[in-house]
Amino acid sequence: MPRSERSPLLLAGLLAAAGTAHFAVPRQFDAIVPRSLPGAPRTWTYVSGAAELALAAGIALPRTRKTAALAAAAFFVGVFPANVKMAVDWADRPAPQKAAALGRLPLQLPLVLWARSVAKNGESAA
Repeated sequence: MPRSERSPLLLAGLLAAAGTAHFAVPRQFDAIVPRSLPGAPRTWTYVSGAAELALAAGIALPRTRKTAALAAAAFFVGVFPANVKMAVDWADRPAPQKAAALGRLPLQLPLVLWARSVAKNGESAA
């Protein structure tokens, strides 16, 4: 399978794994929900997990790939505040945890660019 055909499936797999994790171990995600959001953190954890699963399904299907990949790019931008909250909250944790939290911040940009690339390449597959 050519790399351009694997890329959407890898992105879909990443989103599916993350979405599943929101339901399997929700407590770790509850902790990074920004306090400024209304309602219970668990609700946001489940909503974001369901969104990731829906995005994964959309990206996996060529017919919906472009739209889902553009939505995934927006999603990656939208969850950035949670990553910032995690980095701030974990400032006093042991070095490996602090490094993991800080490391998530610059990873958002490649994820956004990857999703946009999948959307652009998905035009020909639609």
